[in-house]
Amino acid sequence: MISSDIVIFGILAAILAVLFFLRERGGVWDRVFTFVPIVLLCYLLPSLLVSFGIIDTSESNLWGVAKDYFLPAALVLLTLSIDMKGIIGLGPKALIMFFTATIGIVLGGPLALWIVASIDPTILGEGENAAWRGFATLAGSWIGGGANQTAMLEVYGYNPERYAAMVAVDIVVANIWMAFLLYGAGMSTKIDKWLDADSSSIDRLRDTMADYSAQVERTPSSNDLIMLMGITFAAVGLSHFMAGFLSSFFENLFGTSDAVLASGFFWVVVISTTIGLTASFTRARSLEGVGASKFGTVFIFLLVAVIGTKMDIFQLGDAPLFMAVGMIWMLFHSALLLVVAKVIKAPFFFVAVGSKANVGGAASAPVVAGAFHPALAPVGVLLAVLGYALGTYGAILCAEMMRAVG
Repeated sequence: MISSDIVIFGILAAILAVLFFLRERGGVWDRVFTFVPIVLLCYLLPSLLVSFGIIDTSESNLWGVAKDYFLPAALVLLTLSIDMKGIIGLGPKALIMFFTATIGIVLGGPLALWIVASIDPTILGEGENAAWRGFATLAGSWIGGGANQTAMLEVYGYNPERYAAMVAVDIVVANIWMAFLLYGAGMSTKIDKWLDADSSSIDRLRDTMADYSAQVERTPSSNDLIMLMGITFAAVGLSHFMAGFLSSFFENLFGTSDAVLASGFFWVVVISTTIGLTASFTRARSLEGVGASKFGTVFIFLLVAVIGTKMDIFQLGDAPLFMAVGMIWMLFHSALLLVVAKVIKAPFFFVAVGSKANVGGAASAPVVAGAFHPALAPVGVLLAVLGYALGTYGAILCAEMMRAVG
């Protein structure tokens, strides 16, 4: 079992290189990547290495590097040349699907717990071991993120010794759902046809970004690339610097580090996105011509590979009743999204991004959005920030409904 972060990162980079080399060769690989999107393979292959014990990431710091360096860098680079008018022009369906995803989590939790408890009442537990207390933390994670999850653990006082089982449900179920979404991104045209959806606004934004990139594209010099990377990582550093001040301020204001606004990661996401969006209104937008979005895509794929190492499919065997609740919960969430999308004729892009803005937050929503097109990644970020804001309120509502079931 390989546990060295340096070696593991080399293996992940090699996997990406091999997959993109095969895609470049075309031929039979075109058909392979038609049925199994390359972004899904970039995600699944690392997870299989973990599942079969080839690599061990239990003590790894790679996720911290990916979250703190790759993600904010990608947000800056991908928003640098964004067309804000185009995002606004996506219309209300994006928000409708986002709130549908939230409602699916709020209602799905008590429904799933009721179904499993009807079969085996022993799942309910009592006192600090009550299942509804544990699933309250899951609701916090699936509507907002890690900060909301921690807040729910503190608010409802779930037994910390049993908390690991909830974390396993969170990671396994959410990542299986992410795999389905990444697969769907590769066949979104067929799904949109089934949904009878009009994806013209998404296509216009994608084409506008592609046209702008073609217009300003030039052969980059070493000066251009150093300037691009210098600006990017200066923005990453500034994001962390300001996030430290803001998170400390709100921690002192609220008297707890569990509040969303006291989360340093929340502010890193908000500030790096704001820097990129602000730069898109200046001459810095021309840096798209030397490959800003291309470098952003590289960071996104590195992020995808690292996220893949967080899932061990064999954890499905741990706490089977809890896993059953998580699976039913996510099934209800996804079914509600597809029903509403069918009714309002929303493109699958809004289904996928609306869901991951809740369930995955800022760490994976831009990954799923970027699987459709790199230019669309900021849409995932903007919706994920909204998810952070609603996470605590939605989780409390869901928890109280699960308390009634318990």
